[in-house]
This record gives sequence, C-alpha cells and structure tokens, in this order.
Amino acid sequence: MSVESNRLLLKHHLEKLRLPTIRREWEAAAASCAAEGSDYEDFLLRLTERELIERVPRAAQRCIKSARFPVIKTLENFKFQSQPSINETMIKELISGEYLAARENVLMIGNSGTGKTHTSGQRLALLLVPSESECASGVPRP
Repeated sequence: MSVESNRLLLKHHLEKLRLPTIRREWEAAAASCAAEGSDYEDFLLRLTERELIERVPRAAQRCIKSARFPVIKTLENFKFQSQPSINETMIKELISGEYLAARENVLMIGNSGTGKTHTSGQRLALLLVPSESECASGVPRP
C-alpha cells in the first residue's frame, strides 16, 4: 500500500474507533516524535494522553446534557445573604462530595423557593459529573 492510502485507512479506522483526538493529532505527534528520536511507546503515550485529556470534559458535557437540566444554576449566582437560613459552610462542604465516599445520604428540607434545588440538587450534580463515578446514563468514565 502507498503512504497516502495508509494515511486514509488510518484516519478511517480512528474515526470508526471513535478516537477523534488521535485522528486529528497523530501526524503532528509523529513528526514531533521523529524529530526528537522518540520511540513508538512515547508516540503512543503522547497520543493516548491527549485523547484522555479531551475525553473527560466531553464525557462531563454528555452527562450534563443527558440530565436535561432546564436551566444551569451555579453557586456563583446564588445570593446566600438573601436566604440566611441556608448554611453556606455546609453547602460548600457538600460540594466536596465526601458524603459519597462515606455512602451517606443528604436530605434538603425547606419551604418552596428557599434555594434547595439551586444550592444542592443541580449544583452538586454539576460538580460531581467530572468525578470518577458514572453519569445517570451508565456510561463509564474514561
């Protein structure tokens, strides 16, 4: 096979294997490794590292999209001063996600409109999406 047909076939295989970063960057990485005299393992390591680095945010975005939040709410938009009954320190502690490792439950109780969803439900879900856990769709994290 010719060099050009090998390149086309490789791009096709990488597309079918759903490796977009490697497909996009393998030629530049190959040239860089050739210039440095790096071995094949280093070449593969560079490519797979780049693929993993780009997959994490894409997986997080897929999980957020699959959650179908009507509006993305963040703690940066929440005014704790307007709702003094909410313990800001406790909310920030919950954001760390330590209760997940300890397998503890969190229960938010309060009247309608007091910020339960804003401070806990959606925000905690958004913060925990990039973690090592799986999203609701059951897709394992890279």
